Amino acid sequence: MQADVQHSIIHQFYTNDGQIGLRVAPSTLAINDEVGLLLEELTDVYQAKPSKGYARFLTADDEQEATLKSDFPELLEGWRQQRVEFVDFSQQAAKLLHQQLQHYGILEPGFLLIAAYSERGQDFLVVAFLPSQDGVTIAADLSVDRSSQLAISKVQLAASINLTEWHEEPDSTTFISFIKGRAGRKVSDFFLDFLGCAEGLNPKKQSQQLIESVSRYAQEEQLEADEARQLRKSVYEICDNQWQQGEPVRVKDLSEQLHDSMPRERSFADFNQSQEERALVDEFPTDRTTLRKLVKFQGQGGGLSVAFDQDLLSERVEYDPHSDKLTIHGTPPNLRDQLRRYFGIDS
Repeated sequence: MQADVQHSIIHQFYTNDGQIGLRVAPSTLAINDEVGLLLEELTDVYQAKPSKGYARFLTADDEQEATLKSDFPELLEGWRQQRVEFVDFSQQAAKLLHQQLQHYGILEPGFLLIAAYSERGQDFLVVAFLPSQDGVTIAADLSVDRSSQLAISKVQLAASINLTEWHEEPDSTTFISFIKGRAGRKVSDFFLDFLGCAEGLNPKKQSQQLIESVSRYAQEEQLEADEARQLRKSVYEICDNQWQQGEPVRVKDLSEQLHDSMPRERSFADFNQSQEERALVDEFPTDRTTLRKLVKFQGQGGGLSVAFDQDLLSERVEYDPHSDKLTIHGTPPNLRDQLRRYFGIDS
């Protein structure tokens, strides 16, 4: 994490007699190597999360329950306008989270980390609820002691706010990114309530729309099979590079990079503009798992799970649409070993 950290602070949430308690820190953390390593590890874990959502702050035009209205955006704006100090802002935010935990009856001990930093000329605020776990440490005198340790790898509640984008593009729906939950009432829903956010563009839907747009573009341009395969592969590589950098995909940039590798009379951007209601937005976040459909075939059902690179079709993998039969030439070594042992070969 090549970032300039300006402020960081940690507040503690604990459980006692079936209640959730809060202990606020009186001052910010010292800016030292330890804090830098903590933020770097958190950033690495955050970036590696496969599914992230994007959001914006709620406005007066949004319908919302009065009991769930959050003052976090106003608190943040107060600090940004230098009306309150960072410590006061963070303490008020911690108390707001405490109220939300009480409201939902959530008994989850941990630590609330709030940190402000600059990176690549932009200002960010990271807000993360860090779970804790009991561990064993060795003291300087070589004695053994138990301690409460941060379980950063298990972080499920975290958001990154691009303060610069929020200030310069207040109508943006993607200046807040957050870790998405998986099932039921997502844990991220509760965290969005705390931050006073509404989900903006859905990365999975945007990625699926991109896949469909690429397919239509290949058809309308009458690309040969190999050309269409190369197009999908190029789109995936460009988008995956953006995903790894935590950056959205911009249709204009994507089109220019595709033109450099596969020049066409009609660019992808021109094609997209002609799609009217089906056109992609100019800039959108992507979902890496969904984008793999550009370069892989995969599916499961009836106890069978199959996945392979599209490049292997008609080479190591053959498909007969009439009989619905898939033929694989050369099985993966670990699968082959299992099958040979099952049939008593080389056992």
